[in-house]
Amino acid sequence: MDRERLREVWKKEEVRGFQGWDFSSLAGRTAEDELPWDYRAAVLAQMSEERVMLDMGTGGGEFLRSLQPPRGRTYATEAYPPNYELCRAVLPDYGIEVRQVFDDASLPFDDGFFDLVINRHEAYSVQELVRVMKPGGWFITQQVGGQNNRDLSRWLVGEEGMTTDSGLGLEEAVRELMLAGFTVLERQECFPRLRFMDIGALVYFARVIEWEFAGFSVDRCFEKLCELQKKLEQDGCVESREHRFFIMARKSI
Repeated sequence: MDRERLREVWKKEEVRGFQGWDFSSLAGRTAEDELPWDYRAAVLAQMSEERVMLDMGTGGGEFLRSLQPPRGRTYATEAYPPNYELCRAVLPDYGIEVRQVFDDASLPFDDGFFDLVINRHEAYSVQELVRVMKPGGWFITQQVGGQNNRDLSRWLVGEEGMTTDSGLGLEEAVRELMLAGFTVLERQECFPRLRFMDIGALVYFARVIEWEFAGFSVDRCFEKLCELQKKLEQDGCVESREHRFFIMARKSI
């Protein structure tokens, strides 16, 4: 495929819509190493009909709905307006109440409200967790660390395109929770590989994950994308290195 045809294909990926937090359209076009923990299983093990739970930063609510959480005792927060509107239209049918948030340090819930708070890839304020959780409550989180896709981002868009905190990682998060009075019962960290099987999938990914690839566009990065296309044709994929960590903690009684 010639360069201008590639540009045309990639620009279509650049403007393709994205809803909720669903990357299923990239099935077969990307591959990720499995994580050494099972976030879903950890959450299910702590869910019960008696516990009031919160999913922070629920995206489109896809994962939360898949858990079949207790009706009338499950809440979700979401900041991004399109996702909030999607959740507001969908989640009530599952007995889930969604509330929009504008500040991690100001959650719209009473003190000591939750038995279980889950958080996958969403920012949080430890002090606000302390406030809204009941004594003995569980906090389960899987986070994206500061080294996530950093080498690929640096190569594509330069240092100025990496807006995330490079130092964010497991030890910092654990230390903050323990200082706030949590007992950390499980902690893990890993750096799995993410493989792109076509450059169009990378273009789509970079446009969605804009905080890791700030300033990315097909036109701006076209020559770099062409270099990656040659690498893909030679190696069969283009690799990036992700950064994940997992914490299960309990608020002190």
